[in-house]
Amino acid sequence: MNFKNSSTFISCILLNIFPSLISSQACQRFCGNIPMKYPFGTGPGCGDPRFQPFITCNNQQLTFKTHSGCYPVTSIDYNNQLLYISDPSMSTCACTQPSKGFSLDWKAPFSFHDETVFALLDCSTDSSPIYKSNGGMNSTFPLCDSSQGDPVCSLLYSCQAMSRLNLPTSTCCVYTPVDLGPSFEMDLEKLHCTSYSALYGFNGQDANPQAWKYGVALKYKFNFNNDYPEMCDSCEKTNGVCGYCGPYNSFICNCPSGVNTTTDCFLGVPWSNSFRTVPWQTGLLLINALGWFIIVSLM
Repeated sequence: MNFKNSSTFISCILLNIFPSLISSQACQRFCGNIPMKYPFGTGPGCGDPRFQPFITCNNQQLTFKTHSGCYPVTSIDYNNQLLYISDPSMSTCACTQPSKGFSLDWKAPFSFHDETVFALLDCSTDSSPIYKSNGGMNSTFPLCDSSQGDPVCSLLYSCQAMSRLNLPTSTCCVYTPVDLGPSFEMDLEKLHCTSYSALYGFNGQDANPQAWKYGVALKYKFNFNNDYPEMCDSCEKTNGVCGYCGPYNSFICNCPSGVNTTTDCFLGVPWSNSFRTVPWQTGLLLINALGWFIIVSLM
């Protein structure tokens, strides 16, 4: 092997051994002001591969993606495994506007939180499939949660933005998540409704729709048994970020220095809220690299 080829080979070795010399931590611990922990990540190779297609971080904005659109993530409750998102196109007490609806991808590792409430607004009582005829009588009954829907609809329609439309409360229907079907599809055009509102809490003010928590709360699980991976726990305790690589999506721990390990960030120690390479470890790595250089040069 000539010197040119051996130099190229050694360069590849050095890039793998000392990525901190040319790069920083690829998987970031924050996206904007939202902490990023397993199973979420800021890009490909970060977090859990099952979640990566649905959660992205662009320009420090965390976004949830489905086939129906992209939605800003407002916060993540890691203790209760809840993801909170907002839909800029939905109606609230402050603003009413037309919307296409909201849907989850059937293969997405998410489900609606039990406290999430959907209210379909300005629905046609004549043609909407959410209404059915009552045994040939003229009156109609919504296929929704009437016990919770009546007060929610009345209060929403009392908001100034909606009261201007002068809509009867019969055109509003609280649509429970289970009614979205196995594909979690809420196509407002097919349902003959103009808009929708979603909320995940009343903020202790049930009678004040201006104070309600508007948005969608989604549940997630780590795996079938919902066990937090021990390797990821060790990685995060050393300021690393859990990720994956290779054809089998093998676990890696991405460290602040840029080094990827299969356990935790053992190559670094905390210093001034950052990481430094331990001198004796750097020396060992340099000796190993030099040894490889000598062996290859003699080949």
